[in-house]
Amino acid sequence: MRKKSIIRIALILVAGLLAGACSTTRLLEMGQYRLERNIIDVKDAPGFRDPELENYIRQQPNSSIIFGWSPLVNIYNWSGRDADKWINKTIRNLGEAPVVYDPDLVQVSVDNLRNHLEYIGYYGSEVDGHPDEPKGKRVSVRYEIRPGRRYPIRDILYDVPTRGDIAADFYADTANVTIRRGSYLSEAALAEESMRSAAWLRNRGYFDLSQNNYVFLADTLAYPGEAVLTMRLLEHARNEGEESARELVRYRFGNVTISHPETMPFREKFLRKVNGIVPGRPYSETVVSNTYARLSAIRYFSSVNVQLTPGDSAKVDCAIRIQPSNPRGLRFNIEASTNSNGLVGLSPQISYYHKNIFHGGEWLNVGLMGNFQMKVGKNFKVDRSVRSTEFGVSTSISFPKLLLFPVARFRGRSVPRTDIALSYNFQDRPEYTRNILSTSFSYIGNLRNRMWYQISPLQLSVVRLYDLKDSFRESMATNPFLANAYMDHFDAGASMTLYNTTNADANPTTAYRYWRLQVDASGNILALAKGLMKKDANGAGMIWDTPFAQYVRLEGSVGRTWTFGEENKRALATRLLAGAGYAYGNSETLPFEKQLYAGGAGSLRGWQARSVGPGRSALNETFVIPNQTGDIRLEANVEYRFPLFWRLKGAAFVDVGNVWNNAKTATDESAVLKMSTFAESLAASWGTGIRMDLSYILLRIDLGIRLHDPARTQPWCKPNQWFDANGYAVHFGVGYPF
Repeated sequence: MRKKSIIRIALILVAGLLAGACSTTRLLEMGQYRLERNIIDVKDAPGFRDPELENYIRQQPNSSIIFGWSPLVNIYNWSGRDADKWINKTIRNLGEAPVVYDPDLVQVSVDNLRNHLEYIGYYGSEVDGHPDEPKGKRVSVRYEIRPGRRYPIRDILYDVPTRGDIAADFYADTANVTIRRGSYLSEAALAEESMRSAAWLRNRGYFDLSQNNYVFLADTLAYPGEAVLTMRLLEHARNEGEESARELVRYRFGNVTISHPETMPFREKFLRKVNGIVPGRPYSETVVSNTYARLSAIRYFSSVNVQLTPGDSAKVDCAIRIQPSNPRGLRFNIEASTNSNGLVGLSPQISYYHKNIFHGGEWLNVGLMGNFQMKVGKNFKVDRSVRSTEFGVSTSISFPKLLLFPVARFRGRSVPRTDIALSYNFQDRPEYTRNILSTSFSYIGNLRNRMWYQISPLQLSVVRLYDLKDSFRESMATNPFLANAYMDHFDAGASMTLYNTTNADANPTTAYRYWRLQVDASGNILALAKGLMKKDANGAGMIWDTPFAQYVRLEGSVGRTWTFGEENKRALATRLLAGAGYAYGNSETLPFEKQLYAGGAGSLRGWQARSVGPGRSALNETFVIPNQTGDIRLEANVEYRFPLFWRLKGAAFVDVGNVWNNAKTATDESAVLKMSTFAESLAASWGTGIRMDLSYILLRIDLGIRLHDPARTQPWCKPNQWFDANGYAVHFGVGYPF
């Protein structure tokens, strides 16, 4: 490692230690202590483990990064004591107030812990909470816990009503009972089993049965140290008397009505297909839940209400009421960026949508997009020789069914869809002009509202280049990578995208995590008939006098966002992204539109899109406007989000990553991904941003500053270089970057 790099790392570590040494208690009043940590000390139970204990302690210390260091508390204490001054307000909003030790909450926590231990089966537990000796104005609270006695279940007995069919149905499920011989007695386990068993029986017709029909009796005297458990199913709720008892019977669906405003244009036949509640069939709670979810998934309805009314002869009448929403509307999105060299980029998108175009929940979407780049000099004068124009128009229609598979055959919660899309894209750059015509056929759906999939068995596109400038032709003649990437080609393949998340909200306000995987493959089926095709000068098979592309491309990302602080208004968002593409067979390189790039409003924010990499290579002078791409992409992002005032929020972020070429396609050794040069080929930027959260939309401005630019002779960027030429970029966008 270079000497200067070692010095820089040492300085960063020293700065971190100094920041950690700053007072976190300076603003506390006399007699106040900052709660530093909670200590859970379990006595006389070496095998005891319960990760949930911490959740029952009422007062939690400030969040920390490492070794108890809470930098946000340090920042808060940079402010003055006058909280009304705007500068102090601003600093305090950037940081986090120290948690002031409250002895009253210690006793509340003790009671919570004792009750929790009894709930999970530790009877007679002893819990004591007290503060340790304060260190200055910091104090830790110690909770000493002696778990109580546990009772293993020696035997389990069942007491079930004998009239009707309930006994036979109940005993048919005993193999799935979660409480077994040898299990430990606990209220938590009993509550879980009563919920499970009641749900199982409701799905077999017992409409009016709930967990309140279950009573558990535990005998701990017959066999010392063990329990004999009786699981009793009552014919009445446990808070009611015997006089309320009535036979538990299976119900069937009775009358089913679907009502909506007469002016709502929707085909009744389709509503009947989506509805899974059929008169005469046994009642099932799952069927009702799935029907509600399926109707809601159509997205044309503003509200769906399913009302169940028990009637005579053990039947449940069902009334489904639907209210439509506005079927059509416009969506607008825009991204903009500029850098220190005056290169300005603007990417607007506008689309018209109709959620019920054929009166059967079909979605129509027609979109227009643009991507304009230009260089603006002094006095905002545009350099006409440095500009790029891109226009695109797309249309798609989505049907609420899988082609060849009627929607009535799907009884799950989701309604799978079939998408057919067509688009045209025109690009006019200083080096060339290009047309792209594309179409696709896709199946789209989700599983349990957490896993989304899009499977496209057919994707077609035709790419044509013309009006190539002489200088660009000359570069292509000496650069095989350019010659193969920028050529007419025919792309016929398939793709699959999987996306999983723990929070499906458009703008999540709680902690969540997700992962996404996308796989593209093209040209493999066409390659089977290559022997019958006309060949070009390089021996590549052609369709309509155009070589077809053959490649595989994978891209995946994982992310996690933590929320913390008062009302979870602060968040730490992280993302890891990796992608790679490989051309083979009929292609020497990936088509340009399938190559990977970094930079921009949602990537390395110290650079504009396509202006970083590949690897340590310098900017390609062939392109007037940066057009840096690669076969491999690796990236990591961390962003801290915090409230400011009104609807404004702030952010501080660090982005690290780059794109690289593989040895097969690289014409420059510095662009190849190698372990020996991996660290020095990473690009890194940091920055800050402001967001305006309007609930329905979030507007974002980010300033990204380069920390490490691998294309420079001296890659580390000093503070006095941050705002020099090629030192920073400003981005405007809609929504969070990740």
